[in-house]
Parts: sequence; structure tokens; C-alpha cells
Amino acid sequence: MRKFILIAALLAVPLSAVAGPGLQASMNVPGGIDAAGRKVLTFIAKDPPGQRCNNNLQVAAEIANAYRVPIQLLPSSLVPNLPAPSVFFGGQLIAADGGDYNGQASYQLVVDVLEMEGVQKQAKSGLLFNEKVRKEYDDLRSIIKSGGK
Repeated sequence: MRKFILIAALLAVPLSAVAGPGLQASMNVPGGIDAAGRKVLTFIAKDPPGQRCNNNLQVAAEIANAYRVPIQLLPSSLVPNLPAPSVFFGGQLIAADGGDYNGQASYQLVVDVLEMEGVQKQAKSGLLFNEKVRKEYDDLRSIIKSGGK
């Protein structure tokens, strides 16, 4: 009888509680696959976007400067069934509000997923990696993070 109770108790524990934050979630993301069958990097932002959403859009710009990947930016009003802010690659969840990374992506976090998926890099990096432009870009990011103060 004890074994039966133990097995029943183990089955009652949700899988997410056992797996922890590293569990890969897959969701139906509109436009998550393009016409050529490639996975699309999707950034979902709140309406109006807050600090985490602005950060994610900056990450999208950096990714576009380094990788050949289709990117779409969606306002949460178009996808009310998905968390905002959040980031997906195809249907794979990378970061989501209230979940992994609380919806805030980083360049390295997204790059790790792209590298594991074998996404090609741009033949030549975009201007965001130019020293002069990068300084101005980083200054703008710090102003946004500080709330314009």
C-alpha cells in the first residue's frame, strides 16, 4: 500500500516543478516559420513597450547585425494568447514574462540558441558593431534603461 501511495504522490507532482526552468517549451507562434521553412526569431512586446520590451528590441537589432535569420516584432495585442514580453525561435520559447529570464532576452542568450540551431552569420557585421556607432548605441541603451534620466 505504501508503494501505491508513493507512486500516486509522484504522479501528482507537475512535470514543470520537477523539470525546473530549463524545460524547453514549444508554442504555436504566428509566423514562427517563414515561407522557406526557416524558423523565425519572434519578439513579442507589450503595448506600449516597457523597459524589458525595449531591451528585447535592442537585442533584435544586434542579432540582425550578426546573423542571417528572419526576425519579426509583434505587439502583444496581435498575440494575446502568448506572454509579453517574450522571445521565440520558431515555436521554441527562449524567454517569457513570468518564466525563464522574466521575458528579458540578452544577446548571448539568443546567440546560444541560434548557434545550436546552426543559423548562418552575416557575411559582414552591420554598423552596430562599428566602434563609433556602438558607443552611441550603448549610450542610447543606458538612457533607456535609466528611464531617460
